[in-house]
Amino acid sequence: MPPNPPAGFVARGGVWVLLQNALTLSVLIAGPVGHSLDWHWGWRAPGIPLMSLAAWLGIGGVLALGRNLSPYPRSARATEVVQSGVYALVRHPLYGCLICGAMGWALLWSSYTAVALAIAHALALLGKAQIEEEWMRGRFPDYPAYARRVRRFIPWVW
Repeated sequence: MPPNPPAGFVARGGVWVLLQNALTLSVLIAGPVGHSLDWHWGWRAPGIPLMSLAAWLGIGGVLALGRNLSPYPRSARATEVVQSGVYALVRHPLYGCLICGAMGWALLWSSYTAVALAIAHALALLGKAQIEEEWMRGRFPDYPAYARRVRRFIPWVW
């Protein structure tokens, strides 16, 4: 039986959740507010496949997690290591969804500010994922083997 999960907002990683949400909102606002008309379509075009990948990762992640879904990196709901569905290809599809979605949004809006915020967002999610993985390794003996086998955010890439 895994040890009891941490209790309380901060102990479960609530500060990471606040940071993630603040950066997500910042990217969403910065896109249209910081829109630039001087971008070549070639810089904007990758936004479409990134947004599509984000949708696939997000929907797949929510469906595969089911009742285990939680915004916290140290979840009280985690009862198993989900390794089916999109989780067979990436360990953090919901973070991948946010990373791809933020960058896709920033590129589609041609916003330098949104691109910078999307990069900060990706770095924050990387930090959150590292905290979560450390906790998962201590809670689930099969997690290290899963982590060696499956990419972190984007299938076959990262």
